[in-house]
Amino acid sequence: MSQATAPPQPQAATITATPTEEPKQTPKTQSVEELVNSLKTIAEDIGQIAELTGEEKSLTKELFVSLTVFMRPLAKTLSVAPEAFPAEMGDVAQAHFDSSGHLMIVYQDKHVELKDLTATENRDLMIAVVRDAMPRFKDLTAAQRQKIEARVTFLSAVTKEMQKIANALSAANGNGT
Repeated sequence: MSQATAPPQPQAATITATPTEEPKQTPKTQSVEELVNSLKTIAEDIGQIAELTGEEKSLTKELFVSLTVFMRPLAKTLSVAPEAFPAEMGDVAQAHFDSSGHLMIVYQDKHVELKDLTATENRDLMIAVVRDAMPRFKDLTAAQRQKIEARVTFLSAVTKEMQKIANALSAANGNGT
């Protein structure tokens, strides 16, 4: 006993229409626009980098001109604490820099390295050195002031006594003739 099955009946389809929207940009078009915007941003950044680099170069030159004037009466060189250097520089034992921007670094293994702090590739190092040196500038100027005050005190006392002696001699020579 077999039962026959009836063939499936076709169903009606419904189609609805929606108003058309403005054509959307394809993902490919969006990424090109994003790329162009990124390139514009990069161009602006490069312009700012060039401007800032010029300003940095000028300020660095002015800094070392000022340091030369400042350090001349105080010290020929200034020490830099080994802790002021970034770890990637290795085991620094001691370091000194002069007013023209030359940095001498002595490492624990006794080898010596010279760096030009005015060079563009050493600007981060220059900042570390100047940050470390600033508190010592105050100490240097205070020591220089005390040194000059001591000389002035000495000269004042000696000069006063010498003037008394000179006046006494003048009076004795004036009365004796």
